Amino acid sequence: MKIPAFVCALLGTITLPMAAGTPEQEKAFTDKYIKAFEGKGTATLESFLYTQGADPEIVGFYKMMQSGEAGEKITTIELINLTPEDVKKASTPMDTPAGGKVCLTLKPTKKLSIKVEKKHANGSSSSSSENFVAEKDGKFVIPILGPCK
Repeated sequence: MKIPAFVCALLGTITLPMAAGTPEQEKAFTDKYIKAFEGKGTATLESFLYTQGADPEIVGFYKMMQSGEAGEKITTIELINLTPEDVKKASTPMDTPAGGKVCLTLKPTKKLSIKVEKKHANGSSSSSSENFVAEKDGKFVIPILGPCK
């Protein structure tokens, strides 16, 4: 099963938004994410992932993708309200290479948008990513795909 290619495609198209948190909760979430990301705090980064009911292979891929650039400088991070298109993407089951269907394990309410800048000997480069964010038990989390229910 080629989960990594599937999840790469998924990460480019699906991002879960956060639930109705307060501006203070959103700022606390993004501040904690920045601190963990720039400080290479992989345990903290992994704590943002909502893994209950998720496919174990997809969980592993999310962990790898989330920490792959850890230690770099985040230039922009924001929680964005979902568009109608985002809501449709988040609620549509996706096919797996093995022929099954996967869905987000929680209904997203926001989208986490991150831009990272890397500096190296030949100059600099930047990358961006988006993830859907949901709220579970008063905490913002990044839900991961699992079998559709």
